[in-house]
Amino acid sequence: MTADLPDSALELRSLVTSGGTLELSLHEVPVPVPGDDEVLVRVEAAPINPSDLGLLTAGADMAAATVGGSADRPVVSAPLPEGALDGLRARLDASLPVGNEGSGTVVAAGSSAGAQALLGKTVGVAGGAMYSQYRLVNVAACLPLPDGATAREGASSFVNPLTALGMVETMRREGHSALVHTAAASNLGQMLVKICHADDVPLVNVVRKPEQVELLRDLGATHVCDTSSPTFPADLREALIATSATLAFDAIGGGTLAGDILNGMEEAAGASAAEYSRYGSTVHKQVYVYGGLDTGPTVLHRRFGMAWGIGGWLLTPFLQNAGGETIARLRARVADELTTTFASSYTQEVTLPGMLAPEAFTAYVRRATGEKFLVTPNG
Repeated sequence: MTADLPDSALELRSLVTSGGTLELSLHEVPVPVPGDDEVLVRVEAAPINPSDLGLLTAGADMAAATVGGSADRPVVSAPLPEGALDGLRARLDASLPVGNEGSGTVVAAGSSAGAQALLGKTVGVAGGAMYSQYRLVNVAACLPLPDGATAREGASSFVNPLTALGMVETMRREGHSALVHTAAASNLGQMLVKICHADDVPLVNVVRKPEQVELLRDLGATHVCDTSSPTFPADLREALIATSATLAFDAIGGGTLAGDILNGMEEAAGASAAEYSRYGSTVHKQVYVYGGLDTGPTVLHRRFGMAWGIGGWLLTPFLQNAGGETIARLRARVADELTTTFASSYTQEVTLPGMLAPEAFTAYVRRATGEKFLVTPNG
């Protein structure tokens, strides 16, 4: 190991107690020594993604949270809703590290050629436990950043880029020719607009505010439908007819939007049907829910025949089934377009203690479009 590394460092932990309380705190943990095929990364930037919040806050009522401890070692306590423990029993009273991805400098490396080649390099990492000052990972979890790229630029180099690319890859594998995406003004949504524009994939973007329409049009989006507009149903139908999109990725989850999209797809298919069928169109229509911005029930008003499906989609299972060649191809594209197609923007930066300040956690748990936090563990 490098001689000037500390013996211990800070790591953020999330604990759900059997008494029904969430506790967030900072723990001092040993700085580990890399094995042969491992590297030690000094974590310099890590985003707070919606996918991090489930483990981080476990659905606790953060509006009722209290903060104790000290300024440099705060402890956040928040109550969990009644009945929440039934789905959390596997993690009760276990202190868990958090943070899906991040970026930093490799400061120590194992003896293998692959590990030694990364020494001193800035890398993106998808290894979990990234809200830590130092993270030990296998070399396979690292994405070497292009020369000159910063840790800030590489912090979000896995979850959003590979999710956006995975959506297009899923579309092709399942025989669709166009996409619908909801909450489309997010960082991920902006990446998807750029990918589809470059790859000539028709894309219907669904947003919630007029200013988000303009944002995506400025990026080159052709079809942007605003759910707050009184003309949304007609706008959606026209976009679906124009694109023939039969596959949607829905970040909202709850409410009627998934069903509205399926109904719009059915209407679009029926517009070109040669004859009436009481069973609806034979064109298969699919919605994948990949987020939960609305945690309420998914409501389907079924006017879309019998050729349809709705299910869940997550990045990890997609990558597990994609195969090594596909993963390598997608990761290479991310590296090549890191500061263009896959650039992320952040509205606030916080240190590890700063993550546990009320003004921070009340903001990032909102998961609001256009508000993205960056954690700087060694800041």
